Amino acid sequence: MKKFELTKDMVVLYLPAESFPDGIQPAFDQLEKRLSSNNNRAVFGISWPDQQGKILYKAAAEEKYDGEGKKYELDTFTIKKGTYISELIEDYEKNLPLIGTTFRQLLHHPELDINAFCLEWYKGNDVLCMVKLDPLKKE
Repeated sequence: MKKFELTKDMVVLYLPAESFPDGIQPAFDQLEKRLSSNNNRAVFGISWPDQQGKILYKAAAEEKYDGEGKKYELDTFTIKKGTYISELIEDYEKNLPLIGTTFRQLLHHPELDINAFCLEWYKGNDVLCMVKLDPLKKE
């Protein structure tokens, strides 16, 4: 595990997955279809449990300019700057269950922000799994 510093807030456009995990790929497919005219952007998965423990998931892509969400009729979400604990999974498609295993480990970090969500940052064939740390907690 490594600490990763996100130096600025990132606004993303998103579509919620209808279910987890089966609805993840269809949500990304729909998002890609809507944004097909501009594919050169960072792609993210954002997830957290609801009050009943059901995982909620958003397929997300970087907003390129203010108001872009309205143009594509997509909601926006802000990924807050700060320090994240992270783990890079190379060639993740060969072992998708490793993403869940990795987040279960990251979520046990002693500096974890209790309001944190799980963040997947897709970078080609790799994914950077990240969870925000609380700046007031120090090991």
